[in-house]
Formats: sequence, structure tokens, C-alpha cells
Amino acid sequence: MTDKYLFEPTVTTVPIEGRTESFPVRRIYCVGRNYAEHIREMGGDARQPPFFFQKPTDAIVHDGATVAYPPYTQDFQHEIELVLAIGKGGRDIAKEEASAHVFGVAIGIDLTRRDVQVEARKAGRPWEIGKSFDRSAPIGAIRPIADRGIPSTGFIELLVNDEVRQRGDLSEMIWKPAEIVSKLSEQYRIEPGDLIYTGTPSGVGPMSVGDRVKGRIESLGAIAVLIAPPGE
Repeated sequence: MTDKYLFEPTVTTVPIEGRTESFPVRRIYCVGRNYAEHIREMGGDARQPPFFFQKPTDAIVHDGATVAYPPYTQDFQHEIELVLAIGKGGRDIAKEEASAHVFGVAIGIDLTRRDVQVEARKAGRPWEIGKSFDRSAPIGAIRPIADRGIPSTGFIELLVNDEVRQRGDLSEMIWKPAEIVSKLSEQYRIEPGDLIYTGTPSGVGPMSVGDRVKGRIESLGAIAVLIAPPGE
């Protein structure tokens, strides 16, 4: 007799530009505090080495999605980020070899329950609850780097209702993409299917129900999500 609670696992995927197949997601890593101005606005020290946290794979939502205002927060914020998609696994990868492990790049938005994150940090607790909730990782289609390489310069910005809230340049990253891959591989064995959100410039701020949120990175285009009422 079949157990009614058994189910087939769902594989989370992200579209790949110009291809019919999709990118299957294994893990989502995020870099904390990788733009100096953002570190200063959050009260941190820009000299600190990078640190990483994770989001669940089912936090992924695609371009054009509706994201319900999440529960347990009064301060729901946006963070625009360049995302690296890993295509080759490895451990303790040298910085000079790290780019060869990247399959592609995409635009991502790290959605954050800021008040919950800050309270957890003050209490010395893990602040996963502020970062790793449902539908907290919007992402656009992945562009293979074989087409144009990993961008090292170019604007990165986020708009809410067509008003620019965040704007910086990829060249302002403290830790560059190859360094991020190398540092991450010292802590975890990276594998094909991993995504790395590489940090956000200054200007993070709150969103409200009904807001139209658009992220743009030069040469990568744009993604957009709509913030819906709770529970939708």
C-alpha cells in the first residue's frame, strides 16, 4: 500500500539565457557585506573578511513573480546582487583558477526581514530567520560566462516604483567574484548547481505591499517582482 505522505522531490531550476534546458539549483550561498558603503550603512567594519550564509533552494522565485509580504516582520528590505552560478565543483580552489568553476551570472535580489535579522544579531543568535524565509531569493535568467565572461565593472541598481534606491558599480566589490569562489571553497566543497549571491551596494531599504521592485545590472538586463499582501 502506498503511503499517502510520500512525494516526489521537486528540483528548483533557473532559466538559462538562449537555452532550452534550465540550471538545477543545489545550494544558495550569500556573501555578507561586500560593498564598503553598505557595510558602513549597516554599522560594520569594511576591513573584515567575507562571511557566508545560506538560503533554501525553494526560496528561489523567477523574474516577474509576485512575492507576498512575509510574516513576522515590519521591515521588509531589498538587496540587489550579482549572482554566480557554479558549473564545476572543487575544494580549496586557487583564486587564479576560480573563474573556471563559474558557469554563468545572473541578477538576484536578497530579500531580508531586517528587523528580525538585527534583533537576532543583537542577541548573539544566528540570523537565518531574517534571511532564509519563503520566496526570499528572486533571480533572473543565468547568462553563461562563455558568452562575455564575468562582469567586473558596470552599474548595479535597484528601483522601487521606478525610483532608484540602490546604485553602485560592480568594481566597488571588496571581494571580487574569483576571490569569493576561492574563499567559499575553503569552507565548503562547491558543486555544480550552487548559486552565490555576491553582496549588495548601499541604499537598502523597506518595501511595502503594492511596490514594484526592479533590479538591473549593466549588460545583464533587469528582473522585477511585485510585493503582494501577506498570504498571497
